[in-house]
Amino acid sequence: MSGTRSDGELLRAIAADGDRRAFEELYRRYAPWLTARLRGRCADAGIVDDVVQETFLAVWRGTARYREDGNAGDAAGWLWRIGSRRLIDVLRGDGARGRLRQALTRLRHRNEASAEERVLAGVEHGDLAGALVRLSPELRAVLQATVIDGLTTREAAVLLGIPPGTVKTRAMRARKQLREALA
Repeated sequence: MSGTRSDGELLRAIAADGDRRAFEELYRRYAPWLTARLRGRCADAGIVDDVVQETFLAVWRGTARYREDGNAGDAAGWLWRIGSRRLIDVLRGDGARGRLRQALTRLRHRNEASAEERVLAGVEHGDLAGALVRLSPELRAVLQATVIDGLTTREAAVLLGIPPGTVKTRAMRARKQLREALA
């Protein structure tokens, strides 16, 4: 076949035939992008590299199945969903304090506390911490994805496996509840 194959063609070739060239092309196309995105969520490059490798290993072994039925989204979103969930699993082992520490490591070269450090300290020790704990897990997950991780509504929807409209609704509800709790 001449030219560049589509993502769907590559994924079908990998799943059906174990096509190594298709896998290598998919890896070259998306591994750098996935690595950059995951590094925005985790300061530990070693963990990110492992997660990227695990993500593509799942694709190669067929433990992750791509469906081109309109509900699964594009290949990038599908790979992001696999990689981000694997990263979350790894980070859960370290707990919330570990994630907070990782976020702060990116900022440690500064002498004075940044706005992010002050906010994160407030999240851990201040009134905001109590208000966040009182939010439902669904609302906290949306805030984590959109505010702390900086994902777009569409990216958060892919990550959380919910429609974009639900992300927007939950974000509005979470902000309203936080405003009321902190007033």
